Amino acid sequence: MPKLSLSAAALAALGLVLLSQSAAAFCGFYVAKADTDLFNQASKVVIARHDGRTVISMANDYQGEMAEFAIVIPVPTVLEREQIHVTENALIDHLDAYTAPRLVEYFDDNPCRRWELEATIDGAIPPTPAPAGEARNKALGVTIEAEYTVGEYDIVILSAEQSAGLATWLTENEYRLPDGAEGVLGHYLANGMKFFLAKVNLGEQLKLGFTYLRPLQIAFESENFMLPIRLGMLNANGPQELFVFTLTKGGRVEPANYRMVRIPADVPVPLYVRDEFGAFYLDMFDQAVAREDMRAVFLEYAWDMAWCDPCAADPLSAEQLRELGAYWQDAEFDSGGPARDVFVTRLHLRYDHMTFPDDLMFRETDDRENFQGRYVMTHPWLGEPECRDAANYLQSLPDRFEYTAQSFASLTGRPIADIRQRMAANGQDAEPIRNRPPDDPWWRRLWSDEE
Repeated sequence: MPKLSLSAAALAALGLVLLSQSAAAFCGFYVAKADTDLFNQASKVVIARHDGRTVISMANDYQGEMAEFAIVIPVPTVLEREQIHVTENALIDHLDAYTAPRLVEYFDDNPCRRWELEATIDGAIPPTPAPAGEARNKALGVTIEAEYTVGEYDIVILSAEQSAGLATWLTENEYRLPDGAEGVLGHYLANGMKFFLAKVNLGEQLKLGFTYLRPLQIAFESENFMLPIRLGMLNANGPQELFVFTLTKGGRVEPANYRMVRIPADVPVPLYVRDEFGAFYLDMFDQAVAREDMRAVFLEYAWDMAWCDPCAADPLSAEQLRELGAYWQDAEFDSGGPARDVFVTRLHLRYDHMTFPDDLMFRETDDRENFQGRYVMTHPWLGEPECRDAANYLQSLPDRFEYTAQSFASLTGRPIADIRQRMAANGQDAEPIRNRPPDDPWWRRLWSDEE
């Protein structure tokens, strides 16, 4: 029997798994985004929820032999076959791109103009052997409640009387359990949870023609709005990254048992960031995590799905959102029409077992205020001054550039001298601008030019 592992990489360190052996309107031009690909060991989970009905979609980035892949997820009830689904990675990737923190670009207008510029954006492989026999299962207090094949996955749903028997069953079936697993399993058993096991059916995968693992989806009803993360931290190799995308009918979602902090947003950044936005965002997020001692959940995006400004990707259609679990989307819009009554929240956390010892509990609020992690490059106007406003504008630029440099240093922890030097090389010099006309006499600024 090939050895199976419950891998942190299997659902990208979600914590839903046991481990393997390794372990205001915003106008502007959108120019770059910071999606989940920037982060190592990053998990992506989409949760659609309304009236206690929940659909969880779990993307995984498992690397390794497919026969080694296996996951265990606590679930509140025994799931029927129709409550389990397999979807496409591209759908979750689309939602990731749509909600990603973004870099936008502005161009200052000639200050002598009297109108406001509005820049718009415009041979079959044998299946894995079955679990232990019924008599042994009964002796261990383990019951196989259901078995299904869904797409390329074999699904087993277990219940157990006590954690020691469940841990023994998993070990005897060659699942590798890290130290401390029995206690965590006992926590879920005490709360009446069942266990959803999935492994790859190599024969089905071969017939379907997939060379990668598609996201698993489960649908159920529960009073608890939560995401179990404790199992996956038991043998995690350092802090993990988790991105949670929620789809709700009401408003923004926030953690109920951990503090939420908005990621720094709407801040000016130097022009040279255009070519290295990903590196900037990594440094900025590292600093934000350090300031909060890795004990906060960060809000990166909250917006009505019907529109965005600017858009890092096209909004998801009603059909796509229904595929992700937003069941309240009307069937008449299934042909690719716009979404209605879907509010998307993007949460990001870096965590380990010390800083996030409990599962994530959520609450939906009625707050529909728009928020996005947004970083602004503004190109200065450097023409010939033909009016007092232009002269005053040019005089103000060094202070503006210095403010940008200091803000950028604070956000990223980078040396401010290096920032100033690179800004100056890109036309954002904090030194006084040369060849600037002298200040007008003070009395010319008392009254307008009109007779």
